[in-house]
Amino acid sequence: MKYKKNSKIHIILFAIVIFVLLWSVIKPLDYLDWLAEVSPGVVIITILVLTYKKFRFTTLSYVIISFLCILTFIGGHYTYSEVPLFNWIKDEFDLKRNNYDRMGHFFKGFSAIVVRETLLRLTPLSKGAWLFGITTSIVLSIAALYEIIEWLSTKVSKGGKASKDFVGMQGDQWDAQWDMALAFIGCVIALLILSKWHNKFLKK
Repeated sequence: MKYKKNSKIHIILFAIVIFVLLWSVIKPLDYLDWLAEVSPGVVIITILVLTYKKFRFTTLSYVIISFLCILTFIGGHYTYSEVPLFNWIKDEFDLKRNNYDRMGHFFKGFSAIVVRETLLRLTPLSKGAWLFGITTSIVLSIAALYEIIEWLSTKVSKGGKASKDFVGMQGDQWDAQWDMALAFIGCVIALLILSKWHNKFLKK
């Protein structure tokens, strides 16, 4: 009974994510930027669907993955530097930049729970300091890899508009460092706050 209930929740999450994906493709600000932004999310969704029967994550992990995909699809539709709500916040509080990108990288740190679950279920690692350290290292590695991909996109396109929208520096030379730092902070917070709750999901 519990298994079927969880499956229904997963289907609902999947439907919401697909709805946002379809919405995002309707007249995005820039189609090349949209493609660059949403591609990782689409690849992850495809892999999760294909492996769902063989390897099923906890509902907590699926909620985090769904939330991150939705953030990515919204960013792809508007570009990260032009999300309307955060433009309003920028103007209202006289900020120097649209901080949707900053928020997105912070919450990407919450993927630590998904990494944590994968390590617990597929490796000999057990709960403790080693799990915390290795999970954090993997999340930081992914964050750094993403920044390298952004950097390479500017080299390949020779600084075209789509690559600038994809990178989303908004004039900040330390943008990559900010992004990785926020992912690290999000990772640590997620592990400290959600690990015990995550353990309950794992037991089920």
